[in-house]
Amino acid sequence: MRTQDIEDSEASSTGEVDPVERTSAPARTRMRSRMVGDLDREDVGRQETLAGWVHRRRDLGGLLFVDLRDRSGLVQVSVGPDWTEAASLELAHRLGAEDVVRVTGEVCLRPEDARNPDLPTGEVEFRVRELELLNGAVTPVIPVYRGPEDELPAEELRLRHRNLDLRRFELQENLALRHSLILTTRNYFDRLGFLEVETPILTKPTPEGARDYLVPSRVHSGEFYALPQSPQIYKQILMASGFDRYMQIARCFRDEDLRADRQPEFTQIDLEAAFVSAEDILEWIEGLMAALAPVAGIEATPPFMRMSWTEAMDRFGSDRPDLRWELEVEDWTEVLGSADSNILKGAVAKGGRIRGFRIPDGASLSRREIEEIEGSARAAGAPGLLWAKRTDDGGSGPLSRWLEEGHWDALDAREGDLLLAAAGPDRVTSPALSATRSAVIGAMELARVRDHAWLWVLDFPLFEEEDGKVWANHHPFVLPHPEDVHRLGEDPLSVRGIAYDLVYNGSELGSGSLRIHDPALQRRVLGILGLDDQEIDRKFGFLLEALASGAPPHGGIALGMDRMVKDFLGVPSLRDVIAFPKTTAARALFEGAPAPVDSEDLRELRLRIEPRSSGTDRGDDG
Repeated sequence: MRTQDIEDSEASSTGEVDPVERTSAPARTRMRSRMVGDLDREDVGRQETLAGWVHRRRDLGGLLFVDLRDRSGLVQVSVGPDWTEAASLELAHRLGAEDVVRVTGEVCLRPEDARNPDLPTGEVEFRVRELELLNGAVTPVIPVYRGPEDELPAEELRLRHRNLDLRRFELQENLALRHSLILTTRNYFDRLGFLEVETPILTKPTPEGARDYLVPSRVHSGEFYALPQSPQIYKQILMASGFDRYMQIARCFRDEDLRADRQPEFTQIDLEAAFVSAEDILEWIEGLMAALAPVAGIEATPPFMRMSWTEAMDRFGSDRPDLRWELEVEDWTEVLGSADSNILKGAVAKGGRIRGFRIPDGASLSRREIEEIEGSARAAGAPGLLWAKRTDDGGSGPLSRWLEEGHWDALDAREGDLLLAAAGPDRVTSPALSATRSAVIGAMELARVRDHAWLWVLDFPLFEEEDGKVWANHHPFVLPHPEDVHRLGEDPLSVRGIAYDLVYNGSELGSGSLRIHDPALQRRVLGILGLDDQEIDRKFGFLLEALASGAPPHGGIALGMDRMVKDFLGVPSLRDVIAFPKTTAARALFEGAPAPVDSEDLRELRLRIEPRSSGTDRGDDG
């Protein structure tokens, strides 16, 4: 730091800096007067001090131009013998990409033929009187992205050098939007009387559907904390404690396989409220989306569409349908169940259904395109699709051999239409038909009926069954629908929960429910999930104790902050909206985590590493 900087800093501590002036120019520091991105023709003639990175340098001999970059944007800086001090002029010719500099000089209007209309600062340039090198930079391992015409390096390389990748305007703008959405969220819930309360990060292992990250305790040998999969139990206890309305921008952790929309650590907007119905929660969240929409540049106009889980699965094969397109699944069981086909008859005889899509003008798709659509259904778990094209001479395709004239007409299939069908139990055909729908929309380039499709999916099953084991569909604390409670003993799989998911453009943004506040009912639900009384008391005794102390009716929701920003921006991966994300193998390439620990640390924790079996796949770090 130069002597003058130190003097300025000392002056500030004595109160000599006008706080009003500081508030009106929040970017001003003792090292700069403003940031570069807001300079325009109104500033011509002003003396300023700027600081940032050398984005690009163009040396024309006696005259040199530098694009100076900070978070706010770029400005062209000019260095020349007529206005730049000799030492600064010499230094400018030695500058390299990503050097950190400070410049003092004057804002000038560019010649008309040299203005850049594509740059917010393109009408002006900054003529440097004095240049100071604050820190040199080695040649960047990857280039800092400059424009849409420049190809990005491979993602793994960018993650390895995330400090350079984060200098891209795109990522900085993504993270700035994330900040604005979080700020708007906090202000919105504050106005509604919610209190932000931090819940523990080191907590107790509980079964919530995914594996916990476990943290060994040094003090309590052989015992472990868990990182929270969600603040679910704590926020319910807060309701039992009389806090009435809670919210938190919460960090959560799940040790599960990753996808483009999953990370091992993530952030959610978490809330809970007492003495509420589901309608209260839905109304609040619709209001939140309406408040966030203009910040994100999208549209959200309450009230949102609603449908039950059963209706969503019937009409779209998915509990998070993308309603930007109107294509819907049709039930053809009654029409095709009598067709002369052992495949179709056999599926119906086993309790399955025949469902599919009629695609107007779909006969224009080639055999290869249909095979690609069929491949999507197979990837979703179906053995395949049956398809038929209606043509002027009857029909073509595997399904057409069983179709008579009456079948075509009953399905409202006209010449040039394509039929795609799947036969079997809904648990198999629904995900296959959902995948088929997405593939057809892409192949046919179907027109959207809306650009922003908001939907509440309601009344989820309380339980689901897999391989003979009963699981909680959302989590074990969802309140059973009062009309269905009597079936908990005889037919628990038919019981609905008062649960609700918020879906935006086919992506689940959040999931919530009313909670069980009766400890006896909570114990009963946990018993259906296979826990005996001793295990219930060991794992959930502190929750049952809180409920038994007089817990009010309560409910809430958790919204995925990372996924919300991703979907609002329309970027392909969560890694584009998280500062330091993990790879699909749950590795942090920049800082090198996870990493081995010293044997002494393991001994202090009384842990031993078992050797990995030779056939274990370590996974792909990409």
